[in-house]
Amino acid sequence: MSSSAAAVPRSTAPATLVGFAAVALWSGLALLTAMSGETPPFELAALTFAVGGLCGIAYAAVRGRLSALRQPWPVWAVGVGGLFGYHALYFAALRRAPPADASLIAYLWPLLIVLFSAALPGERLQARHLIGAGLGFAGAATLFLSKGVHFAAANPTALTGYGLALGCAFVWSGYSVLSRRLKSAPTEAVAGFCLATAALAALCHFAFETTVAPAGTGQWLAILALGVGPVGLAFYVWDFGVKHGDIRLLGVASYAAPVLSTLILVAAGVAPATGALALACALIVAGAVVASRNG
Repeated sequence: MSSSAAAVPRSTAPATLVGFAAVALWSGLALLTAMSGETPPFELAALTFAVGGLCGIAYAAVRGRLSALRQPWPVWAVGVGGLFGYHALYFAALRRAPPADASLIAYLWPLLIVLFSAALPGERLQARHLIGAGLGFAGAATLFLSKGVHFAAANPTALTGYGLALGCAFVWSGYSVLSRRLKSAPTEAVAGFCLATAALAALCHFAFETTVAPAGTGQWLAILALGVGPVGLAFYVWDFGVKHGDIRLLGVASYAAPVLSTLILVAAGVAPATGALALACALIVAGAVVASRNG
């Protein structure tokens, strides 16, 4: 990613690199989730967001920045709506549509970030951003298609799932772009969003799921790692990146997450290396290169 960031204006390059860290952290989500055992989705979200939120609170306390949690209601609405809304819609989509189908639709959010960024003050959408985002989506689509996407247009339940997955894409892209407009809100406030999300996820868990206690130290450590990394630090660095970095380039670069995730699974011996994975890598790298070029 460093070569891509070289083309970003100096004023935004450091923050963009911080945002790239979120993409790297999200790539570990699949493996760590698999290692966490049979914990139901909302229970897992409640546990991991609680860890992520408490880590953020501890960091803010050490820096004497707990006052950052005092934000006007629109900031809380965007923050909690983005974090909890995305995950609630995604879990609901997975219950109704095949996982590969739902994931592909949900992963329209990087492309939507690029498109919606045109509405931001001072941002100019160029052809290279659209081409880069298109190549990135093609790469992600190649990967998900290789996992067996087979849209069931005649299945009402699946259609509902597809609609929920599309809602995911709009919620996360909307959250990311609106965060840019609320850039005066400090990143430490994300700790409060995480804790609120954990509380809402716990309510959903008790309403819709049966509690499954993690079995053994390994599963607890995986849950802790999720809360510290992909469901913790990732949201803080993403917040900083979209507020102060090149949000269009971050949108394009986000397509690397599912490919990096698959590469990690391959390295761990959980998934096989395939030609589709190689093609997806090539398309996403090409998209990042095109989007980051000057001119």
